[in-house]
Amino acid sequence: MAKKETRSAISSREMRALELNAEYFGISLLQLMENAGRGVAAEIAERFDESKSVVVFCGLGGNGGDGFVVARHLLSMGFGVTVVLAGRSEEISHEAAAENFFALRFLSELPIIEVSDSSAIPHVEANIIVDALLGTGAKGRLKPPTYQLVEYINSLSGFKIAVDVPTGIDSDTGETMGAAVKSDVTVTFHAPKIGLGNAKKYVGEAIVKNIGLPQQLENLAGPGDVMVATKKRAPSAHKGDFGRVLAIGGSEVFSGAPTLVSLAALRTGVDIVYLAAPAKTALAISSMSPDLITVKLDGNHLKPGNIDELKPYVEAVDAVVLGPGLGLHPDTREFVETCIDAVEAAGKPLLLDADGLKAFAKFKRPLKIPAVLTPHAGEYTLLTGQKLPDGSAERVDMVQKTAAELNAVVLLKGKVDLICSKKRFKLNLTGNPGMTVGGTGDVLSGIVGALLAQKVDAFEAAVAGAFVNGAAGDFVVSEIGYHMVATDLLDWIPRVFDDPMSHVKVRKQSGAVA
Repeated sequence: MAKKETRSAISSREMRALELNAEYFGISLLQLMENAGRGVAAEIAERFDESKSVVVFCGLGGNGGDGFVVARHLLSMGFGVTVVLAGRSEEISHEAAAENFFALRFLSELPIIEVSDSSAIPHVEANIIVDALLGTGAKGRLKPPTYQLVEYINSLSGFKIAVDVPTGIDSDTGETMGAAVKSDVTVTFHAPKIGLGNAKKYVGEAIVKNIGLPQQLENLAGPGDVMVATKKRAPSAHKGDFGRVLAIGGSEVFSGAPTLVSLAALRTGVDIVYLAAPAKTALAISSMSPDLITVKLDGNHLKPGNIDELKPYVEAVDAVVLGPGLGLHPDTREFVETCIDAVEAAGKPLLLDADGLKAFAKFKRPLKIPAVLTPHAGEYTLLTGQKLPDGSAERVDMVQKTAAELNAVVLLKGKVDLICSKKRFKLNLTGNPGMTVGGTGDVLSGIVGALLAQKVDAFEAAVAGAFVNGAAGDFVVSEIGYHMVATDLLDWIPRVFDDPMSHVKVRKQSGAVA
């Protein structure tokens, strides 16, 4: 018999990201679907002999594709199989599912009944009923004919097996979506889904099948992380729906760093960026781009008294980026502490980088808001007083402890970026030696800050931001070589967000490995 649940539960977002990342790293969705369907068929064959009849109820998406594979394998084992499709075959939009349905069309021994509406539900008799209508990620109340098919499945007397999750169960909460299949067995894939534990009367016996996703893939950043962090833009969207960012930085010496943060945030898709800097610096920045809205603060460097000028902006925005180009004047160090207090009081997410991190190191404490810290190795040592170990496992352990101590996500920049929360970590392999040029870290801060402003979870924002920033740099190198400057990355940011899988060609050329 198959092994019972052993891995920690996974959310639908995490599973969706993992599937897309697997494809990026060379394991196709078609392979995963084949492994999933074969696993369900094997479970049935272990429980029943081929004299038993089977009906497989399939949806039009990926879960239906799993069902098509189940049907094909059971037919090859000698079972009598019928497929009931919830819709018309031409409506199958999932590419891998469509390929597996195409393979069934040539099997004359396999009846396929298409149910275009609830009035077309056929009368079927079978010993085994397979539910492959809807899987992980389905949300909202069931619609016809799926709702009626669920009720019909529940009226049948055969042994019921659900593929991945019982149709009608929200895989993240366990709540029913109007109706749900009451399964005797649920065969789920890779790891238990979070909601299954809350829906035991529908799940029945829960079995986890390995579908060829090595555990290591869960800890590698990829296009899937970008996809789940990307907010869809509705035609009815208006200004403010995609977030406002306040970037605080700059000094007499440094004006480029906060400018890069702001431009990167705009390229990531936020609606408004306010850039707060000392007055002379802010005036210089204003001349760089008409897209920049500058807040001109009193003095040549930032000081605690500036916080009164900034509070209305902190209240108005959705996230704050603090640190790039601040300088290390004693007044500025005090300002950083006062500013963090104000951001916490407003309950806004915070990204802390560069000189902001160095100032924070003097008074570090657990943060009370969603926060991302983006040190490189030297800044990490200043922040923690610890030198990073060479071993990757030891490094992950150390950085996760820092994340727990500071109640923040730590994005440790390097040849391989390491992103850690208290409980999770991921490695990002995008990027290249050309990105040692000054300013690429500021671009990263702008990307992550923008995602925080769009209500993305801090860990997910940091992972997606690291991938996008490095991928943008890789595309620049593929065009002009290592002679890049940080502004070269800006135009590539939206392109990577629009099609993160396009980076696979560059990844294959670079041969990057963890």
